[in-house]
Formats: sequence, structure tokens, C-alpha cells
Amino acid sequence: MEKRWKRILLFLVIAITISNIFRFDIFEFRSELKKLPTWIFILTTFLLAGSGVIIGALIAILFLKKQRKTEMSLFGTSKSKSLIMAVIPIIILTIIGVKNEFEMDSHIYGFIAITGTLLYCIMEEYGWRGYLQEELKTIKPWKKYLTIGFLWYFWHLTFLTEATIGDNLFFLAMMIFGSWGIGQVAESTKSVIASACFHLIIQIMMFNALIKNGIDMTEKLIILAVSVVLWFMIIKKWEKEELVKKVRT
Repeated sequence: MEKRWKRILLFLVIAITISNIFRFDIFEFRSELKKLPTWIFILTTFLLAGSGVIIGALIAILFLKKQRKTEMSLFGTSKSKSLIMAVIPIIILTIIGVKNEFEMDSHIYGFIAITGTLLYCIMEEYGWRGYLQEELKTIKPWKKYLTIGFLWYFWHLTFLTEATIGDNLFFLAMMIFGSWGIGQVAESTKSVIASACFHLIIQIMMFNALIKNGIDMTEKLIILAVSVVLWFMIIKKWEKEELVKKVRT
């Protein structure tokens, strides 16, 4: 138990420190990055914000693996299904296009924005599901998801912004609910990519700076409906195939 919380603390310190240096632009790197080509600037600034989580997770996972075997991985139990799930929103958003302030073609920007956002979600999911859910899998589910949700909320440091108490409580509730919902996907697939796909939908619908003002609510609902329906069909088939494998062995 003591080693577990030392690993979690190590992960959290790295995740908060590195990610928030870039999220809050503490050293004003963004002004230098603006000198890069637009698409590189967009991807780099976004991915740096998630870098702390994946760095912290990969280090913590190394220590965890010295103690016991882990199940979560990038592709989980099916590389092909993970990749198909990831490609679905990329195709949809590229077709729809995203209006932007960079005067880029909306379809090209849509491809860049959704690809960058998915990569960001994968980086985050390596932390919350790939490491932390794996770390806490031996405790009761309600304790596990409550802990993950709170630490996920804490990482964002929204309580240091101008957000109201009500906003913070709502965001905390979202993180706890999201930890449970995405956690179910992680349990079924053992896939960081599959988990990142559902994280991606939250980003598109509510928070994502690259996308949220570039598509209207109707377009968001189309992306939500088509993606989630197809994803659930894939996961159901995925679960059946895994069940057959277990029966055969």
C-alpha cells in the first residue's frame, strides 16, 4: 500500500508540474512556437499540455511492473479494433470540417485538429486508465473511480482559475462520472486507444480549444451519435470474441 501511494504521488507530481507549465504557458513558450508553421504550432502546443501525464504514467508503470503484471496497453486485446475506433472520428470531422482562426481550409484543419486532439487524449488516458486504473484495480470499484475522478480533476487545477465554486463542483462530478464511464471501456478492452476515443467525445462536446468554436451543436451531435453507436458495436463484438477466447482456453 505504501509503495502504491508513492507511485501515485510520483505520477501526480510529474503530471501536474510538466503539463501545467505548458497549459498555463508559465515560461511563455507559446510566443516562440508561433514562429513554426501553423499546423506544427497547433499540434505542438496541444500535445505539450498532455506531456506530463504520459511521462508520469510511463515512469510509474515501470515501477508498477516490477511488482506485478499489468493488463492495459496502447491497443489492448485487439490492435485492429482499436485503430478502427480511432479512425472513425478522424474521418467524420475531416469530412465536416472545422472553421478556424488560422485561415486554413476547414477540412484540412479538421483533420489536424481531430488528430491532435486524439493524440492528446491518448496521452491523458495513459495516465488515468493506462496507469492509475491499473494501479487501483484491486480496490472496490466505487473507491477506485472516485479516486481517479478526484485526481483527474485536481490535475487540471481549475480551482486556481476564475471558475466559480459551482463550476468546480460540476467539473469534479464530470471527472468522477467520466472515470466510471471510460473505466468500463478500459475494463472491457484493456485498450488506451479505445478509452481515448470516449475521452475524445468529451473534448469535442465541451472543452476542446481547437474544435469547440469551429463546429455547431448539430455537427457535434452528429459526431457524437455516429461515433458512439459504431464504437459500441465494435466493443460488443470485441467482448464476444474475448469471451470465446477465454472459453477455448
